Amino acid sequence: MSGPEMDEGASSQNARGHSPYDRMAARYDRAMRPLEKWFLSRLRARTLASLPDNSRLLEIGAGTGLNFPFYPQATRGAATELSREMLNIARGKERPRGVQLVQNNAESLPFPDASFDAALATLVLCSVASPARCFAELRRVVRPGGTIVLLEHVRPKGLLGPFFDAFSLFTVALFDDHFNRRTAQLAQRAGLKLLRQERHALGIINIIELRNSQESESLESGVKSQSRIFKFKIKANFKVRNNSES
Repeated sequence: MSGPEMDEGASSQNARGHSPYDRMAARYDRAMRPLEKWFLSRLRARTLASLPDNSRLLEIGAGTGLNFPFYPQATRGAATELSREMLNIARGKERPRGVQLVQNNAESLPFPDASFDAALATLVLCSVASPARCFAELRRVVRPGGTIVLLEHVRPKGLLGPFFDAFSLFTVALFDDHFNRRTAQLAQRAGLKLLRQERHALGIINIIELRNSQESESLESGVKSQSRIFKFKIKANFKVRNNSES
């Protein structure tokens, strides 16, 4: 199957204006390096290991391309990012030849329905304006039954939760980063099926594996409908038989 058609380095009409991450792009990798060495790089590898080989892959919020080394073999598809400056840095990094870079808003993707077999996002859902719209777009562009994997910082359980609620007031004002989102619940509310949720770093960092369940939902609906028809026919035949016997 061919991947989505998009010119290398293309910028969609939905990628208007400037991202807050444009101004921090030049120092982003340097700032993230200690966390990458400590645990993030390992969690990226673990997250992307759930993706199928030889697939049409979409990454939203690709940033500076820190996930490129962990892409599955023979990957083709698209890596999208709203920040032009982050995307310029990503363009200089090695990635699979079949993966194109696209500047775009994750809440309005420029791809036809069912363009991809799988999708991923790492440290992205915290900063989109509308997670519901983002998940709706992922459901649209990933084929029914396809895999969606996330590596996200979320609102932890317990006593840390209220602290993250308060902290989020500052991070949202500074760089549109929500530290208290319940990402797994938001994905399920959007209609995605939760397959796995791993909690790391006191529950602050989560690996979330999802399935685009449109296919299974339609199949289940069809089975239920057939079952109702079958039961109706049995009841109808039973009534006809009873009437003829009487």
